[in-house]
Amino acid sequence: MPATMTALVGGTGPGWEVREVPVPEAGPGQVLVRVRAAALNNADAAVLAAADPTSGGTGEEYRAGYEFAGEVAAVGPGVTGVVVGERVMGTQPRSFAQHVVADHRHVLPVPDTIDHEEAASLPTGLLTEHGALRLGAFRAGQSVLVTGASSAIGLLGVQIAKVLGASTVVGTTRTAAKEALLVSAGADVAVVGPGDDLTEEVLAATGGQGVDVVLDHVGGKLFAACLPATRCHGHLVNIGRLDRAESTIDLDHLSHRHLHLRGASFGFARPAELGVMVAGLVPEVVPAVADGRIRPVVDEVFPLARAAEALEWLRTGQTVGKIVLAVP
Repeated sequence: MPATMTALVGGTGPGWEVREVPVPEAGPGQVLVRVRAAALNNADAAVLAAADPTSGGTGEEYRAGYEFAGEVAAVGPGVTGVVVGERVMGTQPRSFAQHVVADHRHVLPVPDTIDHEEAASLPTGLLTEHGALRLGAFRAGQSVLVTGASSAIGLLGVQIAKVLGASTVVGTTRTAAKEALLVSAGADVAVVGPGDDLTEEVLAATGGQGVDVVLDHVGGKLFAACLPATRCHGHLVNIGRLDRAESTIDLDHLSHRHLHLRGASFGFARPAELGVMVAGLVPEVVPAVADGRIRPVVDEVFPLARAAEALEWLRTGQTVGKIVLAVP
């Protein structure tokens, strides 16, 4: 085991700084993973900007990254179910590095049918979308609306809903060129455009009843349009704010339709809860990844040394799927 490793550090300027830092050790209940690939998320750009001291940020240094794939290099005391040499994927801060320490409950086995770059693109999306469907009390045979469905995480939401037995999945995208992408992911109906007619199009696709569950990644005005597009006693789960965090809703839609409204942000503050969510992926979702019913969507792979280029590409908002860093 080497004594030091390469890692990306934020909080020193507008970009990440490449540093040599000590390789961490696995403590009780933890695994040390040799990272082979790590995926970017929109949160990476937001956190970096908030810490940038050259533009009014905090200047607090931190180790970057949130999701990864690689092989287990060591296990700490009390770890069960994970062995050295096993390929795993997971979510954990500080993952833009050659090694990362993670709670053993927060890693998943990587199916033999996918590579490390594909695996790194999955953990956050699988956890968030599957968790949101559970929050929305989804059951097989129900209909689902996924807003922002052509985003990397939205594409996984469409696929997971179909794997779990959704009768109809409606996906939205602002870009006409991505309509075929939604259909290939399993969407039965693709709504293209700014969403001005979202309510009418969803009602038309569901016989005037509305969908049972909404997974909203957009917020803003589009979220407000989701309420009257939801079936009476249906569930709306807000996951992201690709448009904006503020939304003005009509409370009559909420109350008259007896809707259930939830918010989802599955972070790292509750390790035991996150462990339960990870375990929930094993029976249905991981096998669907293995047999191709859930397909990782990777936009581009950059070597770790070109992380600055990967970040700039992320900021354009033009990606189709995840941006991944290959870790040497």
